[in-house]
Amino acid sequence: MFAHEQAVDSIDQAKTLSRTRYFWWINYLTDYTDFDFLYEPVPWESHQRHAWPSQWQKDSGTYLVPKQGYTETNYRTDWSLTRYYNLPAWTIPTGFDVTTFDFSWHPDPTDPPYTYQFGTQHQRTGGPQYYNGGTDLKFVDQIRGCARSGTVPVIEIDHLDGNAGQVPGVVKTVRYFDNYKDTLTRIANNVDAEYVWIVSSVCDYTNFDFSWHPEQWQNTMLHVFASDGEKFGDTFYMHVPTFRLRSERIQLLDWYDINFMDINVPRRPLPIVCHAFDTQVEAVKTLDWVGPLAVFTNEDSITEIPTVPLWREKTKTVVPLSEGASTCIVPKVAVPYIQRQLYDYPNILRTQRHMYTDTPLDIVFIDNGEPNAEENWAFLNITTANNNNRIHRSSGVTGRVAAYQAAARLSTTPWFFAVFAKLRVNASFDWSWQPDRLQEPKHYIFHAFNPVNGLEYGHQAMIAYNKKLVLNNTGQGLDFTLDDAHEVVPIRSGTAEYDYSAWMAWRTAFREVLKLRASSDVESQYRLRKWLTTARDKDNGYSKYSIYGAEDAVEYYDSVAGDFAELKKSYDWAWLSSYALIKRNLTPDN
Repeated sequence: MFAHEQAVDSIDQAKTLSRTRYFWWINYLTDYTDFDFLYEPVPWESHQRHAWPSQWQKDSGTYLVPKQGYTETNYRTDWSLTRYYNLPAWTIPTGFDVTTFDFSWHPDPTDPPYTYQFGTQHQRTGGPQYYNGGTDLKFVDQIRGCARSGTVPVIEIDHLDGNAGQVPGVVKTVRYFDNYKDTLTRIANNVDAEYVWIVSSVCDYTNFDFSWHPEQWQNTMLHVFASDGEKFGDTFYMHVPTFRLRSERIQLLDWYDINFMDINVPRRPLPIVCHAFDTQVEAVKTLDWVGPLAVFTNEDSITEIPTVPLWREKTKTVVPLSEGASTCIVPKVAVPYIQRQLYDYPNILRTQRHMYTDTPLDIVFIDNGEPNAEENWAFLNITTANNNNRIHRSSGVTGRVAAYQAAARLSTTPWFFAVFAKLRVNASFDWSWQPDRLQEPKHYIFHAFNPVNGLEYGHQAMIAYNKKLVLNNTGQGLDFTLDDAHEVVPIRSGTAEYDYSAWMAWRTAFREVLKLRASSDVESQYRLRKWLTTARDKDNGYSKYSIYGAEDAVEYYDSVAGDFAELKKSYDWAWLSSYALIKRNLTPDN
């Protein structure tokens, strides 16, 4: 029996009953007010020990026991006794709120000896222990108490975002040191507490419960709390002596013994840098912001933003949030890397491009008297009828530079699809295509199929022109598009039908072959041979004038010995018309 219990031959209470056949076994921690000690079992229960319950157990330690012995216990339900506190049996941990716990709890007297472990609002451990003579631990879930906040010191990491100092109870603030592993090591080496909370200025702790504590078997782990759902979060619960010992032995914080918590701490909103630059490269190199991350955008509405981990440089990624990266998260550490493109920084996360949709590019149809212009204009309108792209038309502008710049002025978007009148666009072309704003501003040259000679490359193809580059180009080279930064996109944009007339076929070939003749690379030489030798319907129609134009171009190039000033005359509409008249007796189409 327990030390605080005793067998009583209840002379005053039970008198004859207890002296003759029974005795009472009672507990001095029990309230027996109004309890009926004259209770007498019925004859068929005379072989039983009768036990009464408490508010906690079916057995309170109060028994009516037959003197001749018993073979079974009858657990009564007709009366419940109230047990009092047995405070000497309890061990109460530091930081536990005793006002929230009912210390009248007691174990079942029939249990073997245990140490009973109670939990808190957070864990099965961390609460008081009830010692009942045994060293084996038994967890009790009947009741739980509350751990108090403010018992573990709080240290704040300042990310230089202007938000440090807003967390109550911070005892020390340290600057973020390039990565969390080194920052946490520096904290562990300069603090005397056994446990510490480590919080970050980038997070909002308004509703965070600092009374949290780990399970006892997890005490020496590093506990990491998620930030906006990202498990590599910015809030840590550290056992300082263990971390101080182990941190120097690991290269990455990821390799530490970590307990990733699903308790979430919200990040503070990131700075949103709205700008009018065509690409993120220009914006990032020009504009500044406070804090480790910022969102760069030239779109109107930004709502959902994924969380970028700040654990080390490799996790601090550039994150484009749309196909064209018109909205993009940029870490501060990336800025020194960036010269001509954000890809100069090695850490790019491409998995979030689905989050936002870029504004569709305008389409500008450019024609100058081509016989098939109206047909191709109508087909363009049919194939884009269900799209959100604005369509414009630029007609009758003389000269390549002037024509391209007139088209650029019609565009309301930083890039526009230039569709030339000879091109019958691909009916399945994806008009939601976007330029890559992680790169410097450039033109994007698609492919077109040439049905006259069977070639497919950028000639006569649709071009996604950068508006500013077009307007700033005065046509210094032989190819207007190639004068500026450009990139080939190997997607067929359509079929270039240019043998509708002798003049169209001749001038198309003449201009292209001048550029091919001026190039010495293998691909250009292959294309040159195709232009000089291949044409459909050589004996009928106008495709033979494609070969004539190619031959005349090579002849002219050789006659001027490739002189650039002479070759540039091909830019001039009047000169080109007069040369065609001289060589082939051709006049321009109306």
